[in-house]
Amino acid sequence: MGRLPFIIAACILITAFDIYCFNALMAVFKNWKPRTKKIFGILYWTFSVLLIVGIFAGIYLNLFLTLRAIILVAFFLTVACKMAMLPFLVIDDLRRLFIRLFKKKEVVKDQPISEAEPISRSEFLVKAGLVAAAVPLTSLSWGIISGAYDYQVRKVNLILPNLPKAFDGITMAQISDIHSGSFYNKTAVKGGVEMLMAQKPDFVFFTGDLVNNLTNEVRDYQDIFSKVKAPLGVYSSLGNHDYGDYYFGKESSPAKVKNLKDMVDVHKIMGYDLLMNENRRLKVDGEEIGILGIENWGMGRFPKYGKMELAVKDTDDLPVKLLLSHDPSHWRGEVLEKYPQIDAMFSGHTHGMQFGVRLKEYQWSPVQYIYKEWAGLYQEQKQQLYVNVGYGFLGYPGRVGVLPEITVFTLKRG
Repeated sequence: MGRLPFIIAACILITAFDIYCFNALMAVFKNWKPRTKKIFGILYWTFSVLLIVGIFAGIYLNLFLTLRAIILVAFFLTVACKMAMLPFLVIDDLRRLFIRLFKKKEVVKDQPISEAEPISRSEFLVKAGLVAAAVPLTSLSWGIISGAYDYQVRKVNLILPNLPKAFDGITMAQISDIHSGSFYNKTAVKGGVEMLMAQKPDFVFFTGDLVNNLTNEVRDYQDIFSKVKAPLGVYSSLGNHDYGDYYFGKESSPAKVKNLKDMVDVHKIMGYDLLMNENRRLKVDGEEIGILGIENWGMGRFPKYGKMELAVKDTDDLPVKLLLSHDPSHWRGEVLEKYPQIDAMFSGHTHGMQFGVRLKEYQWSPVQYIYKEWAGLYQEQKQQLYVNVGYGFLGYPGRVGVLPEITVFTLKRG
């Protein structure tokens, strides 16, 4: 309830802003036929109301992440478009106010004041505002053309106080959220894998969501991702999309069981060591660290198949433990509270909502209003979390500002 007054106030402000913009548009297109004006008005206000309802639903109801993403991106893009228009509308209204204040008494010679030409909104300024408002929509379109496969290599120094000397300087790469069912450019996908392999990592983590719904979606890309290799191995975990829940439903069925078996087999065929509530010992020059992986563990409606008590079994003697867990909410929901022995956790899931800003010292995305940890490196006490914003995409077939990520970590003692 604490944020409800703020949300209501924001909705009132947005509605007032909508009225202002609507009147401006009606003034520009005053020559439209009455029927056209009526249809436009219905569409304009229906869209505006649906967005506000969608925001409330996204905050207070347990909607699918994809639907919440669509609502939030649509909301922020709409506001961005209207904000781009605002300076032009304000300038025009100030111009009109100036005319009214200082030229009110001026009329055409020998013409009564009542017959003087009325002061109308400048079509030039308002249309210029419409052009400015098109910029955010253009960026969204460009995100489909360019952003979807614009892979970015991010390099991170991962400081681990108890790291054995033999592991100091070793590199580990992470990719996440491949979502092979969304791809439409096989050459670009292959190029991203080649970028990853060019980094020559010593070992690799893949943190889930190989597909959107069904295992067979990866069929056309299996050969590409089979090329992800590393001297110390490729380790993987499952994401919420890998179980077939969104296609078969949450209840078990023979088809759903087979789909999951096929998923496990695909990881094996590609050479990935799939960790399902289990662990591995990674040995270098006689020293060891632990690699733990659990099945999906999510908050809210997302499935909790993960069993940490199994993943940590027989790892007490290991000085460093690295955890693969698809959903970053698992870190705050269970790991921080119950498993202080986990040094670092690696996740994906958020996609950074495929929309936002990621700079070296600043990042923002609508997804941060859903997930506290949504991109990059986080730390509390001695425990760390890294959230990879994903290799692929889901829903919106592109990315704006938050580009597909290949993360390369250098493990360091400190």
